[in-house]
Amino acid sequence: MKYNQSNIKKAKKYLDNNNCIGIPTETVYGLAGNAYSDIAVKKIFILKKRPRNNPLIVHYYNLSELKKDCVLNKDFFLLYKKFCPGPLTFVLKLKKNSKISKIVTNNKKILAVRFPKQRLFKKLIKNLGYPLAAPSANISNKLSSVKASDVKEEFGNKIKFVLDGGKCKVGIESTIISLIKKPEILRLGGLENSKIKKVLNKPITVNINPNKKNAPGQSKLHYSPGIPLRMNAKKLKKDEAFVVLKKKNIRNKDCFYLSKKGNLNEATKNLYSTLRKIKKKGYKSIAVEKIKSVGLGQSINDRLNRASKF
Repeated sequence: MKYNQSNIKKAKKYLDNNNCIGIPTETVYGLAGNAYSDIAVKKIFILKKRPRNNPLIVHYYNLSELKKDCVLNKDFFLLYKKFCPGPLTFVLKLKKNSKISKIVTNNKKILAVRFPKQRLFKKLIKNLGYPLAAPSANISNKLSSVKASDVKEEFGNKIKFVLDGGKCKVGIESTIISLIKKPEILRLGGLENSKIKKVLNKPITVNINPNKKNAPGQSKLHYSPGIPLRMNAKKLKKDEAFVVLKKKNIRNKDCFYLSKKGNLNEATKNLYSTLRKIKKKGYKSIAVEKIKSVGLGQSINDRLNRASKF
């Protein structure tokens, strides 16, 4: 669907009737529903085949809307001012009088929230009277969608409408930081940890424990292309695709590069679409060359590591 007012109205109509739709964000496409509605939120879990103990991220248009649901603190305001809207999700204390569906949080008193930057999503959410619960638009543990066509491949006619905003600019999910006690990174993502540390100017622990479900993206197996994947590979095996960071001056039909010049932003943007393309071409497995865990390389390796638990 192209960017026009009638498509925003269609999307709003589906959401107002407690339906789920596919929506574009700058990170990945989301499967969105009214975060205040138990009916809509239940549909998200059913469509994604997502365990109920895996909480959802709720998306807001502005601060005044968020203040109705969450307790805000100094660290939040520092990060909000610098990075929002953008690929950063905050875990905050939920207010007692919040209308957020208890299914969103699995009855916990905390909520993961984000302010999306993508203009089509912003236009939509501005016209709603409620925030949107919107996890990635994919079946649980599978590759996230970065194009409207990916969403359609995942769900077919199970969802009635996908708002097409083109290819996502970031290409992987948001970074998640808990601000409940001391700042703690719960998921590596589209915003580098070093940038967060610089703003807060204090130590930040990284806790991406798969045994805890305080935030999305902590499952041991996640982001899987549906075929075996091995990391830090040097040589190819039979029927294997080879993913490399930088384009090489070799002609090999089994070689897929993430970036022309080894740019990590570009590599991040192309990661999921490359893995999806390889699966479609019929390869039996994927080998990925060693990628340094610097900057967004950390987030890429996190995704590949979880995908390798196939």
